[in-house]
Amino acid sequence: MSDVVTYEVQGKVALITLNRPEARNAVNGDVAQGLEAAINQMEEDPNVWVGILRANTAGQERPVFCAGADLKAINSGQAGSLNTELGGFGGFVYRQRKKPVIAAVDGLATAGGCEIVLAADMVVATTRSAFGLAEVMRNLIAGAGGLFRLPRAIGQATAMEVILTGQPLPAERAYALGLINRLVEPGKAEESAFELASRVCLAAPLAVWASRKIVLAAAFESDETLIKMTNAEFGKVLQSEDTKEGLTAFIEKRPPVWQGR
Repeated sequence: MSDVVTYEVQGKVALITLNRPEARNAVNGDVAQGLEAAINQMEEDPNVWVGILRANTAGQERPVFCAGADLKAINSGQAGSLNTELGGFGGFVYRQRKKPVIAAVDGLATAGGCEIVLAADMVVATTRSAFGLAEVMRNLIAGAGGLFRLPRAIGQATAMEVILTGQPLPAERAYALGLINRLVEPGKAEESAFELASRVCLAAPLAVWASRKIVLAAAFESDETLIKMTNAEFGKVLQSEDTKEGLTAFIEKRPPVWQGR
């Protein structure tokens, strides 16, 4: 793991931190490699069930979760290093994974930084946060999923406004439109995200991961395909040890003890 992306575990939750506050947490090659390595570690650890992606904003006058691509890296001919084979931009935006990730945002998420947020499964944000795709202001386009994920999240009309003007969407409006799960006071994003992650961890992990897979597929697949996927995932979950535990715990009127198998 690199110093620009840190990884730690609390209980069943992985805490992944973008750690370039002096560069507004912009994505360079080291960040992309570090974020991919962090997701690898989360996915491979059977004792971790959910991740939180946060950012170090220490010393920033105006907090920035992530300013997107490091333009200095691009200008020096290192644009390719901002993508990884598994994850695409930042080692994250197109990464296939089974475990949910909650973005904890306390500040501006713009350009590729917004696209990283859009690639997360849930978002907790503070009232001083904002979300934008500013690429058109530099004669670029959002190339890491933002052009199709933002309309799905907030609707085409508002997404078109954000994309074509390059102006950020304030947190309050983003919350009203459904981009944000929880809107909290400044400095409270991580705490709220951890509480949300803890609630996810109360559920059976195999069922959570299978449900996530089908929800994400719903944007692309036909009903026929989704029915087949649902039946297949239901069968896998039904045969697991945790299903037996869940039913037994219900009968015995006690909390279940999930094992993730």
